[in-house]
Amino acid sequence: MSLQLDTLKTERDNLKASLRELEIEQRQAEGTIKKLRQREIRTKREIDALSTLVEMQEQDEKDADKPAAASDAAAPASP
Repeated sequence: MSLQLDTLKTERDNLKASLRELEIEQRQAEGTIKKLRQREIRTKREIDALSTLVEMQEQDEKDADKPAAASDAAAPASP
């Protein structure tokens, strides 16, 4: 009976060791996920910032074209 008890204790200790290794891997994976989320957020912010700059530049180009078109329409046609 003692042999069976020793076998069970050894198996339990092995499982505890495996669990510790899994917990370490889990913490590492969580750290990696956190870094990836931070990169994702930073990339989305950069996209938003660039989109805003594009919109501003497009609006500036539209505004620059409007006065030119208005002055062309107001100018008399040359004979």
